[in-house]
Amino acid sequence: MPLTDYTCTNFTAGPYTRPVYRRGQGPAVIVIHEVPALHTLVIDFADRLAAAGMSVTCPSLFGTPGSVPTKAAAAKQLFLNICIRREFAAWRDGRSSPIVDWLRALAAHEHARCGGPGVGAVGMCFTGGFALAMMTEPSVIAPVLSQPSLPIRDKGGLDLAPDELACARRRLVEEDLSVLALRYTSDRLVPDARFARLRAEFGDRVETIELADADARPDTGLAPHSVLTVHLPESGPGKAAETRVIGFLRHRLGLD
Repeated sequence: MPLTDYTCTNFTAGPYTRPVYRRGQGPAVIVIHEVPALHTLVIDFADRLAAAGMSVTCPSLFGTPGSVPTKAAAAKQLFLNICIRREFAAWRDGRSSPIVDWLRALAAHEHARCGGPGVGAVGMCFTGGFALAMMTEPSVIAPVLSQPSLPIRDKGGLDLAPDELACARRRLVEEDLSVLALRYTSDRLVPDARFARLRAEFGDRVETIELADADARPDTGLAPHSVLTVHLPESGPGKAAETRVIGFLRHRLGLD
């Protein structure tokens, strides 16, 4: 059963309280799930991080933890997150979502709990850019942006404030850090302009992995989008992208 091997506690910071699922030993990696939930395929990815020697921390921000992802559930959560929930800022460039403050507090907590040189953060889809905005928390040293899909209205936009962007840019240079970003090149939710913006802002401090449709798992019935979950194949460049994510996190967190 999903999440059977995880412990669960509530974590509170500021006005938000969310359940957090944990598994594994070693330095912490916060896996911030995509729409529609902390679903079974996100959990599978987290399991592989735990097997690679990391302590995975999986907050549940929306949806039903352990559920199977469906189109209907994704549509419902997109509507709720975009139109109703105030902890998310989906539309405009130049601002981060309020829930990112909670994620920063969680990162600091997990660093104190797990030790090591710092914390990794993997954002996906709706939460893809959160990992970058979290870099104002000093413990976050390994941000991974998987198909970062916000902001919706600005193809070249990034969902973080100017001071957060400046902080990330400064830390990448001063602390010799880097960002890893992944997408399918045909994905309309992650436009060319967004990855061009990442390269313009961060230069050789950002590593981009851009996959062709042929690299995606072929039997999903969905256009290629979720690099590390729904569209993750068993072999080929798509699987190699996940291998690179795991290697990136292990290296930055002092395991290699």
